[in-house]
Amino acid sequence: MGKNDFLTPKAIANRIKAKGLQKLRWYCQMCQKQCRDENGFKCHCMSESHQRQMQIFGQNPHRIVEGYSEEFETGFLDLMRRSHRFSRVAATVIYNEYIHDRHHVHMNSTEWATLTEFIKYLGRTGKCKVEETPKGWFITYIDRDSETLFKEKLKSKRIRADLVEEEKQEREIQKQIEKAEQLKTMLGNDDTEKENPEIVEPAAKELKLDAGVKIGFALGSKSNAGKEKGESSSKLIFEEVEEKEKKNMKNKEKDSVGKIGKSALEELMKEEEKAKERSNRKDYWLCEGIIVKVMSKALAEKGYYKQKGVVRKVIDKYVGEIEMLESKHLLRVDQEELETVIPQIGGLVRIVNGAYRGSNARLLDVNTEKFCAHVRIEKGLYDGKVLKAVEYEDISKLS
Repeated sequence: MGKNDFLTPKAIANRIKAKGLQKLRWYCQMCQKQCRDENGFKCHCMSESHQRQMQIFGQNPHRIVEGYSEEFETGFLDLMRRSHRFSRVAATVIYNEYIHDRHHVHMNSTEWATLTEFIKYLGRTGKCKVEETPKGWFITYIDRDSETLFKEKLKSKRIRADLVEEEKQEREIQKQIEKAEQLKTMLGNDDTEKENPEIVEPAAKELKLDAGVKIGFALGSKSNAGKEKGESSSKLIFEEVEEKEKKNMKNKEKDSVGKIGKSALEELMKEEEKAKERSNRKDYWLCEGIIVKVMSKALAEKGYYKQKGVVRKVIDKYVGEIEMLESKHLLRVDQEELETVIPQIGGLVRIVNGAYRGSNARLLDVNTEKFCAHVRIEKGLYDGKVLKAVEYEDISKLS
């Protein structure tokens, strides 16, 4: 059996050592290689593969560090969502669980030097609830998944519907109380009339005239008839008043219910718009087929500064392959050195960021003082919808 065969004690010991965590100072994130000691790490740094990786890093170090930071953050939050979704946990506990995987993204390759800085970043961005205690930092995951948001919306809808039903019931009870009070007042008037009947006048009155002729009037039967007529007319008047009151109450109820329904719908629509804006608002906006303006002063010597071009290809979300309109040359430019282009009124634009990201629209008006525009979406799900006060940075001319 050879010295370095698979079943030799040395080979078995090496495999056992490789299973566990090694020192972070001897790990190369670019090559994803763990060295056991300083000599091995030095030999690795002198190797040709490592030199090639470092050349790639030197071309765009900021972007690579951002990529590693994003991977570290997503892995950390995924572990929290799976293991400690609804609990308050010490930050060190979650970090130890995260680094248990040998192939994790190491913190020395991210923009955060320490775990404390990373925890503070999570608190600032609102991804976790952070608390500093004498025992250390404690964090609680804030669940912002689409399923939980949808459940919260349904719950709020149910609460609003229950409130509307309660208001309706209260109004019905109030109406019944008012009707009972009206009946009591009417019955009280009838009782007073019975207790205090009118004094009956004599059956006949005599009227003396100059010629000495006497004329008699019979008033008893007529007075009774008049009373009956008066009662019937008063009943009709009361019935008409009650009907009018009922109609007015019904109209008021319809108006109040309509207003409550409209306000609830408006609130729901506003919440949906905000949710769309949050989900579709990204830090990258480049897309194929739009016209952009090159604002890189480093390209001024070659004559590309403030020149327009068409985005033919998007690389890694942030870099665009631009075909210049005048020279037809192809350039690769980062989005930080590009600007959107606003066409003339009536021209077609692409919404590149925000709630309606990816939709084509037509430019209706431009507000130069507030640096925003009014557009109308054409084609698609939101065809005909007019968006007001869209910022210049969120729209760009179509080629």
